[in-house]
Amino acid sequence: MNQPLSSGGRFGHSVSDAVVRNKVLRNTYLLLALSMVPTVLGAWIGVTTGIANGLTGFTGLIVFLGGMMGFQFAIHRFRDSGMGVALLLGFTFFMGIMLSRLLGAVLGMSNGTSLVMSAFASTAGVFGTMAVLSTVIKRDLSGMGRWLFAGMIAVLIAGVIGMFMGSSAMMIGITVLSTVIFSLYMLYDLKRIMDGGETNYVLATTGLYISIFAVFQNLLALFGIFGGED
Repeated sequence: MNQPLSSGGRFGHSVSDAVVRNKVLRNTYLLLALSMVPTVLGAWIGVTTGIANGLTGFTGLIVFLGGMMGFQFAIHRFRDSGMGVALLLGFTFFMGIMLSRLLGAVLGMSNGTSLVMSAFASTAGVFGTMAVLSTVIKRDLSGMGRWLFAGMIAVLIAGVIGMFMGSSAMMIGITVLSTVIFSLYMLYDLKRIMDGGETNYVLATTGLYISIFAVFQNLLALFGIFGGED
């Protein structure tokens, strides 16, 4: 007897799984777009008030990492409720403020506006490329996560060492490597959604947002270093 095309059969399960994946992906994209609003607001407040100007060196790193980890813990705790969405939006506002010091420095250059737009366009291009790759790559990329995490930790440690050494060349190298790692993190996170490995759109948005933020921040720093005009 032929197996009925119901939710109990293989075809039914594949259709149901595809519906879930598409819903998670759609909600993730919508929430990701919404998260840009508090980010821009936080960055604008930070630039106009200079609230983050004092967060330099090790102090700035502690505030940044402490705030990011605290928000991530809370978001994970309330990931299945509206509170999780509210915490995510609060997190993106915080990240906007943290970005404002670099943003203000770049905007202070004579071609600062064009540098910001170039960094934004480049980040969008990276995200678009990774989104396309996540749909065409059939290979399971779940094993890539541990290597990316190890790379992220290595970059963080190297960044702390670079702060004390004061080596510009070292910091540029770290920035380039960080850009590559977080670009690949976009692919990894998007592929997890496509493969059904991430079914919570709040957590999916959080991961993608951090990667996008990191890539934009790194590109903005690099554009400011190599393309900035007084």
